[in-house]
Amino acid sequence: MNPVPADGPDSAHSRPEGVDDATVEALGKLSEALETTEQARGHLFAFHRLTGSADLALGEAVALLRAAGHTNLADRIDTELVGRNVVKGRWTFQLIEDYDDTYYSVFTAAEAGAREELVAGKRHLFEAELKEKRRTAGLKNHEARPPTHW
Repeated sequence: MNPVPADGPDSAHSRPEGVDDATVEALGKLSEALETTEQARGHLFAFHRLTGSADLALGEAVALLRAAGHTNLADRIDTELVGRNVVKGRWTFQLIEDYDDTYYSVFTAAEAGAREELVAGKRHLFEAELKEKRRTAGLKNHEARPPTHW
């Protein structure tokens, strides 16, 4: 039997004393912006994986063209396209590294720093308070917290 957890958010998701609604809302919007950046970064990794897969398949196509006797065409594609940069001087892994170093790392540090400065580093306070407003206390699958024992 799973004991019923205490009602309401846990201490990690409870607003520190003295923090106003405007601050929680602002940090919620900052978190939302970071989540969008995380999604963009995921798309960048998808672009990286898809481009790499295409380049490997292209190499296979070149080998098949050669095997079919189309040596000149295979040589031309191999020379001009296999291993080609996707933007000047860069493969996709370099785009990811530049994104991480120039933007993503600064964004994550700024978001964490703001949380540390304003709410003792607590995460998702806006969402935790939204959950409390939207859930039906006491109803199964509307619990504030997971059970203490699985």
